[in-house]
Amino acid sequence: MAVTPEDLKEIALSQQEYQDIQDRLDREPNSLELGLFGALWSEHCAYKHSRPLLRMFPSDSPRVLVAPGTENAGVVDVGDGLSIVFKIESHNHPSAVEPFQGAATGVGGIVRDILAMGARPMALLNSLRFGMPDSPRGKHLFHGVVEGISWYGNCLGVPDIGGEIGFSSSYEGNPLVNAMCVGTVRTADLVRAKPSGPGDLLLLVGADTGRDGIHGASGLASQTFTDDRELRTTVQVGNPFMEKVLIEACLEALQTCREGIAGMQDLGAAGLTSATVECVSTGGRGLLLDVAKVPRRESGMTPYEVMLSESQERMMLLVRPGHLDEVKAVFDKWDLMSSVIGEVTDDATVRIVDGDTLAANVPVVHLMEPPQYRLTGVPSKAIEAIRDQDLSKLPLPSITPAQALLQLMGSANLASRAAVYRQYDQQVQANTVVPPGTGDAAVLLLRDGYGGSGTGKGIAVSTDGNSRMVYLDPYVGGQLVVAEACRNVSCVGAEPIALTDCLNFGNPERPEVYFQLEECIKGMAAACRAFGVPVVSGNVSLYNESGDQAIQPTPVIGALGLLEDVTLHCDSAFRNEGDVVVLLGAAELTGDASSLAGSEALEVLHSTIAGQPHLDIGLEARVQKLCRTAIGQGLLTSAHDCSEGGLAVALAESCILAGQGISVTVTPSGRWDAALFGEEASRILVSVHPDKLAALKKMATADDVPLLRLGKVGGEVFKIGKLLNLPLSDIDHAWRTGLEKLLWD
Repeated sequence: MAVTPEDLKEIALSQQEYQDIQDRLDREPNSLELGLFGALWSEHCAYKHSRPLLRMFPSDSPRVLVAPGTENAGVVDVGDGLSIVFKIESHNHPSAVEPFQGAATGVGGIVRDILAMGARPMALLNSLRFGMPDSPRGKHLFHGVVEGISWYGNCLGVPDIGGEIGFSSSYEGNPLVNAMCVGTVRTADLVRAKPSGPGDLLLLVGADTGRDGIHGASGLASQTFTDDRELRTTVQVGNPFMEKVLIEACLEALQTCREGIAGMQDLGAAGLTSATVECVSTGGRGLLLDVAKVPRRESGMTPYEVMLSESQERMMLLVRPGHLDEVKAVFDKWDLMSSVIGEVTDDATVRIVDGDTLAANVPVVHLMEPPQYRLTGVPSKAIEAIRDQDLSKLPLPSITPAQALLQLMGSANLASRAAVYRQYDQQVQANTVVPPGTGDAAVLLLRDGYGGSGTGKGIAVSTDGNSRMVYLDPYVGGQLVVAEACRNVSCVGAEPIALTDCLNFGNPERPEVYFQLEECIKGMAAACRAFGVPVVSGNVSLYNESGDQAIQPTPVIGALGLLEDVTLHCDSAFRNEGDVVVLLGAAELTGDASSLAGSEALEVLHSTIAGQPHLDIGLEARVQKLCRTAIGQGLLTSAHDCSEGGLAVALAESCILAGQGISVTVTPSGRWDAALFGEEASRILVSVHPDKLAALKKMATADDVPLLRLGKVGGEVFKIGKLLNLPLSDIDHAWRTGLEKLLWD
């Protein structure tokens, strides 16, 4: 067949890659075969520009049960015969085209990844980025995405317990929607996406197949938005009620027919193509699939459309011969479609037929060994120039410290997110111990089975990203993102045990973008090794650009922490009048201008992004360990990390949460904007009963962690030395109403 450049562009294949396909097959592929290659060789599925870099991440740990990239999600043993299955994944491009359905189906897809491992989904988180709130498009995308997430998650019965939201003009045309799901499974019941051998039946269950989502993986998620083509049909359409039934049916089938089910796989990116070919790609297996047996909700669909459809709420089970009737009976009970569409073969070939007509015949190895690209990155001279800027030469803000604090507390990136998370069900399943907005990470009760008794343990989960830091210095920024993710779970008392990551970057074929990607991964990997935490799953989302504008490089980390005793946890609130407030990680408050590098204050108060980020990774590890140990010994009333907004914002947030004021008796030296709002890393704000302060100091000395006594909790005033003296109610009002004024008024 004649293939045009437009044909290749639609499936995100280059002319060179098309030639490679011809050489491998020793012939021209037909239309369906080319579609299979386009899907499986897409950036979204094949990680062509990132797989060599991802090997830098440490992944070994006695707790890790599944090697990264080999299954649908990461699996971590947490003892008592239980494992946690978790992963974060992007749905950026679909959400840019149709924000409601793009975000909703992003939730549905990540939930099915967890389900495919045999785990019950127990929690959702999301990391979101939008253009500035004063932009009509940014506001439209924000509301569509949030409504899509709440609609799907609430209907599904899985609590949405955490996440983050950021705003920057760099996301104006290309928002980021990263969805994370956490599930539990008895370790002995873990399911893999692998057949037991030839003859296993391919049982498709769930929704009928339509035309929605065709080219979602290749045409939408693997290239930039460069024109005004109508892309809405590449966005999937979700049905959370169908997904809820699908979850229950699949889990019941695994419980009652386990011997008959060899494996399970969800249908996500690239639909049937990815689900079937990836399953059989190990062990020299192949498959025979008849598209005529695929139940459809639209007439006239071609084999190409059936194989590339990304219709939602579908799963594929690998059923051992002789067990089909008992497995199908479960899905009949739940009134769900189930249809045998093919079988596993021993010829290492993908054969697709349409009734009696052969539609595609391709060796598995050709589809599953896409080209890999290791490019040469070049740092941006423009970014180097702003990174080297001397921040000490910046004039002080023309407003007072009090005015600056109120402005920051009501700003888009720091204001309360309650208006968002109030739309999410946080308590369904009755496992939520620390809900959104009260701690640096969510804490969940770990039960022995769904609805079973508690094990006494808990898990902590958090998502974190800081694109400004990565923009200024990808290596240090990558370290900082990992550090903050681990710090957040440490602040609730949990030990970080594993990470999942979502790497959101621009076009890797641009040398400056590839440099950001490579250096960021190097920095993240170094931090993971320093903290002894493996990366067990994740996703890479490239080509996040609109026109000529790339997003700020945005790696997002999902952190998992373990609490051996869930009752020994902390939140962020200053609860008790008279408690002493202590800053871990610093011995004095100095207004060093360098701490403003990449800070929210620098952008809000000085209208610039500049400076050199910094991290003392050894100090960071010691501070986190001290915090966890002190919480575990019952010394701390609260713990809250100092990150975006710096010390003054962290203090204000902890005061607001329990309605307690504070009097900081230490007067900072140097620049007040840096002292109050600088974002120096490795600092945790804690409160402690006066009788326990000596024990905390002794532990800090033993662990070589500096600390500073700041003042006491109490009253209705927020006071920092001679710099700030405000009614707490004024700060509370600015913080609680900030986002609503920007996005709802």
